[in-house]
Amino acid sequence: MALKVYERYLAREIYIGTALVLTAFLLLFAFFDLIHELEDVGKDGYRLQHALGFVLLTLPGRIYELSPIAVLIGSLYALTMLARHSEITILRTSGLSTRTLLVTLSKLGVGFVVAIFLIGEFVAPPAEHLAQQLHLKTRSSVVGQEFRSGLWVKDERNFVNVRDMLPDTTLRGLRIFEFDGNHQLRSVSEAKEARYVASDGWRLEGVVQTRFSNDRTEVLQFPTLIWKSALNPDILSVLMVVPERMSFVRLWQYIRHLEDNQQKAQRYQIALWKKVFYPLAVLVMMALALPFAYLQDRMGAVSIKIFAGVMLGIAFHMLNGLFSSLGAINNWWPFWSAITPSAIFLFAAGGMLWWAERR
Repeated sequence: MALKVYERYLAREIYIGTALVLTAFLLLFAFFDLIHELEDVGKDGYRLQHALGFVLLTLPGRIYELSPIAVLIGSLYALTMLARHSEITILRTSGLSTRTLLVTLSKLGVGFVVAIFLIGEFVAPPAEHLAQQLHLKTRSSVVGQEFRSGLWVKDERNFVNVRDMLPDTTLRGLRIFEFDGNHQLRSVSEAKEARYVASDGWRLEGVVQTRFSNDRTEVLQFPTLIWKSALNPDILSVLMVVPERMSFVRLWQYIRHLEDNQQKAQRYQIALWKKVFYPLAVLVMMALALPFAYLQDRMGAVSIKIFAGVMLGIAFHMLNGLFSSLGAINNWWPFWSAITPSAIFLFAAGGMLWWAERR
């Protein structure tokens, strides 16, 4: 459906304002990220071009994270400037109600919602993965060494210990502890290296297998051995990317894997629900910006409102992180952990609109 004249005018002002704010945020965060990366330049083959590439590849994730805040500040600035020139007043006196303005802002916000969803699902996750691979390859690093013994993963009845996981998901120093239905250790297999072959599973090389049967222990050696497992590179590679930067599909697959192995998936479930609600937060931010346009005569300079918008954006970002952490720690229902920050700001927007119209 075609937009009306005033809707096109609002769209132009809000889109331009949001684009400018987002660009400023991206330049600021890219600068600080580059400063941080410069500390590692010159170490282990890490060069300036690698640091620049890493920062550029993390920008889609930054766009996804900062978009609601940018929409809030951009919309607030655009609506405030329109109110300053009495254009909002003219629209209201010509019969445009607050409800109609909210509907208009929602229509304009649909484009933001779609763009944020597409970036968060199809652009940011692969870019973040490439950024981590670039960082690891150039630094000759590995993934999953939070413990001295390496990375531990549960696979049905088995426990898998990986000393090193390379960026291409090649495993080195692999140990597989296989248990029976009575939780008795059946065997321990150690492999120098493991590579994933889609048609067969994991191809283990340099395998030493110790089998336990009653009171007898048997040690076998194999040049190569095929290991069938529910684990695959897609599941292991999620360990290189934080849950908030993963795609919806990858999160769903990994949550299923954790649940099948009776492992805690709270953090990933919260991240999954945030994937649903986070793009919709831009609609809340646009509604929150509208009351500021009504307060032109009672709230001083535009700069004060922009400052208030920045503070609200920071508060929203902090609340998102806070409720995600509290939800994971206290085992809250992931749905409520993800939706609560947006719900709080939605109620705040409604309260501010109610107050502004009755002043």
